[in-house]
Amino acid sequence: MLFVPHNEVSYLEIAGRQGISFMDERGRCQLAETHHYPHKQLRAVITDELRHAIQRGDFMPGQWLRQEAVADRFGVSQMPVREAIKTLVAEGLVEHIPYRGARVVTLTAEDILDLHAQRAVLEERATAAAALRLTKIQISRLQEIVATMENHMATADLPLYRDLNRQFHSTIYQASGRSFLIRTLDQLWGVFPTMLWGMYSVTANASLPERDADDLIEHRRIVEALINGDAQAAAKNMAYHIQAAGHHFAAALRNAAA
Repeated sequence: MLFVPHNEVSYLEIAGRQGISFMDERGRCQLAETHHYPHKQLRAVITDELRHAIQRGDFMPGQWLRQEAVADRFGVSQMPVREAIKTLVAEGLVEHIPYRGARVVTLTAEDILDLHAQRAVLEERATAAAALRLTKIQISRLQEIVATMENHMATADLPLYRDLNRQFHSTIYQASGRSFLIRTLDQLWGVFPTMLWGMYSVTANASLPERDADDLIEHRRIVEALINGDAQAAAKNMAYHIQAAGHHFAAALRNAAA
């Protein structure tokens, strides 16, 4: 097992990619192998790793991202970290404060409502388009996802439930065939829904109980409309589903802060 020196342009991997990375007890990155890749590729890898770390809650809202500390965490030089932070600023996950540095963005209840409203508009349009294109195999997959979600509502199954929820939405909007909608929603789902759940204590390790039953009902209504080829009903139910989730999330944050 080799430690990656900071002056090496090395490839940082996570399980499931080309290699596997590990952190030692001091938080340093260890690699089973040391690879040498173009700097541009390294920047993309560090960007993904830092994004995932924020999504997991390793870096909390308002926490400063000091380049030296982040570079040390991932076992790389500061240059790819600097470029990764710039990318995450552009995505809205991180904010740059002049003369002070970069920190993880802090979202208010109003921000959450705005984000869900934006998603509702985009996914409503994508769902309407998908209703005319979904295959029987894709619809069967949606039914399978909903059934699996219904059987995994325990707190211990929360990570799986949320992953299935993401698959549900992704399966629908990916079927729309609308490249702009797909790219935009991939970016939104790649950052904010995932990050929001782990960002706040009220949702980090538990669902919102008042949403559980409604969530499943709304999913079933969306699938039913898609089975019937009713694009208008499917789109309307999707928009309502996302807006309702946003309102409950924002209300939970306000109650927690009260």
